[in-house]
Amino acid sequence: MKYNFDPMYTIECFKDIVNVPSPVGYYPLMNPVMEAYAKELGHEITFDNKSTAYITLDGEDNSKTVMIGAHLDTIGLIIKRIDANGMIRVRNLGGINFQSIEGETVTVHTRDGRHYTGLMACQSHSVHVFDDARTLPRDENTMMIILDEKIKNEADVRALGIRHGDFVSIDPRPQFTPNGFLKSRFIDDKAAVACAFNVIKYLTENNLKPKYRTIFAFPYSEEIGIGGTYVPEEVSEFVAIDIGLIGPDYDGNEYNVAICCKDNASPYDYELTTRLINLADKIGCDYAVDIFYRYGTDASASLKGGNNLKAAAFGMPVYCSHGMERTHIDSLNNTIDLMIAYVLGEYEN
Repeated sequence: MKYNFDPMYTIECFKDIVNVPSPVGYYPLMNPVMEAYAKELGHEITFDNKSTAYITLDGEDNSKTVMIGAHLDTIGLIIKRIDANGMIRVRNLGGINFQSIEGETVTVHTRDGRHYTGLMACQSHSVHVFDDARTLPRDENTMMIILDEKIKNEADVRALGIRHGDFVSIDPRPQFTPNGFLKSRFIDDKAAVACAFNVIKYLTENNLKPKYRTIFAFPYSEEIGIGGTYVPEEVSEFVAIDIGLIGPDYDGNEYNVAICCKDNASPYDYELTTRLINLADKIGCDYAVDIFYRYGTDASASLKGGNNLKAAAFGMPVYCSHGMERTHIDSLNNTIDLMIAYVLGEYEN
């Protein structure tokens, strides 16, 4: 690490916030947690009409405003139908891989604030019963939720207050190994949120100001491609902190930080991306530069939204994206190092 921050704060913050459900568009449980973290660090948090959370830090030079984004939403589900036998059918929120959540515990969140757990199962749920238990495609048409309640029919489900349109979250099951591996659902992107809080903590404890006025933004709809479509007008640069990918075409791994120079929509800003690459070299960061396919961030969404700004992205590469993901604390540390260096304007020193 170049900067003397506490790596375990990242892990503890992550484990805290990843256990707070926030599937796409669902913010009632997460917002109070964000307020508490901001208050603990001595900062005020504000929310726009989309419930995007903002923490704004004055800079040494407030004539320019930059923004760092890390999205709070995770992939999830929403109820589309309750079958006559009480089984619950869902649609996906974001890029769900149904194979990866078969057998997982899920929680239904009702509009009146009740929460019920259940099992995500395939309708051909047993090899002892169904000939196609191994071969039936796992998708919205074949997967169902079996509630952990004594249910016999649709009326029993509705009596619990469960309705069409209720949100469903997926158990994250975070684990941190003694040798530094983080395994969990939703490292995308709650690990980035934890990294951002560690950056704010580092600046606060060391009485440091960002080079420029800096807004940390935490939206709830990145997984459906619209989280960054609105950006405050004064922002001239938007850097999204999001997962990197691991595969045959990529140099990113579980230990470095990946700087994305193009996603599925467009290349990121040439000057800003080059600046981040040079900055990683300058501070001795372990990094990779990659092009990501089937991938987008709030920064590229901001360009689609017509915002007049430069966009870039970097973050921690993970195995098994949108499943049970894995990365290493070294990658989180490299991500924090690069974020601190960017915020402090090390490229101008």
